[in-house]
Amino acid sequence: MEKKFTLETIGLKKYFKTAYGELHAVDDINIKISSGETLGVVGESGCGKSTLGRTILRLNKPTYGKVILNGKDIIRYSAKEMKEVRKKMQIVFQDPFSSLNPRMIIRDIIAEPLIVNRIYNNRLEIDKKVYETMNIVGLSSRTVNMYPHELDGGSRQRIGIGRALVLEPEFIVCDEPVSALDVSVQAQILNLLMDLRDEFNYAYLFITHDLSVVKHISDEILVMYMGVCVEKARVDDLFKRQYHPYTEALLSSIPKVSLESKNISMNVLKGEITSPIEPKPGCRFSPRCPHVKEDCNGKEIPLIEIEPNHFVSCTLYM
Repeated sequence: MEKKFTLETIGLKKYFKTAYGELHAVDDINIKISSGETLGVVGESGCGKSTLGRTILRLNKPTYGKVILNGKDIIRYSAKEMKEVRKKMQIVFQDPFSSLNPRMIIRDIIAEPLIVNRIYNNRLEIDKKVYETMNIVGLSSRTVNMYPHELDGGSRQRIGIGRALVLEPEFIVCDEPVSALDVSVQAQILNLLMDLRDEFNYAYLFITHDLSVVKHISDEILVMYMGVCVEKARVDDLFKRQYHPYTEALLSSIPKVSLESKNISMNVLKGEITSPIEPKPGCRFSPRCPHVKEDCNGKEIPLIEIEPNHFVSCTLYM
C-alpha cells in the first residue's frame, strides 16, 4: 500500500523584526493537508499568504510552532536533513518570468534540481527525465533549447511547474501561480495543476486572492486576515455560508455576470487597516467590521467550530 503524505502545522508563527517592533506576518496558523488534497489560502495582499507557504517550506525560518511532515517536526531539522526533505516539497512562484533564470535554456532550468540533488549520474538520464517532465506539463520538445523570454506567459509557467515536478515531490506550494497570466491561459494552467494532482496524488497549498480560482481547485479554504486565520471550511460550505464579516466581504467582491447585476449589492469595507506591527489583543478586523462591539478588543478571539469542519474566529458566535 502506498504511503500517504501528511503535512500539518501547529501554532505556526513568523515574525519579522522592524525598527518599530515585530511584524506579525503569520500568527498561530494550524492546517493539515494530505495526499491528493488542495488547501486554498485566500486573503487580500499583505495578509501573510505567501509568507505562510515559504515558512512551511522553511524558506523563512519560523519564529514559533511546528511543521509536522509525515509525523516528524522538520523545524528542528539540520540543513543536511532539510536537503532531503526539499526533494518532496516544492514551490511554483507567482511570476513565471522573474522566477526563471533568463540566461538558462529550458532544458537547463528543468534539469537544475536533478543536478543539484545528484539524482542521476549522466547527461542521458537527465535529458530523458527532462523530456518526460516537459511532456507531462505540456511543453513541446522543440522548446528545449529556447530561453524563457522566447515563450509566452503560459509556457513560462509550465517551465516553473516542470522545475517543481522534476524531483517527483509530494507537496507543492502554488504561490498565486496564475495571477500574472491572461484569463484564458489561467484556465489552462489550473486544469493542468488539477490533472497533475489527480494523476500523481500531489498535495497542494494553493495561495491566491482570486476566490473564483480557489473555488475551482480547492477542497478546503483558509481565509487569512493580517496574519491570522479568520475562517476555515470545506469549499462548498464556505461558498454556501460565510460566518466571518471579512469572508462575506471577500465573496461579495466576486464579479457576477447577470442581467440584474445593477441590483446586486456589494459589501464595501470601510475604516483603517490594523498595523501588523505589535498588534494589540483582539480581532484585527474590528476597525473595518460593521458588527464591531466591545468584546472584539482586549482579548484574543479563538477559532471555534460552529458547524462540522467549519471554523470561525468571531465574537458574533461566542
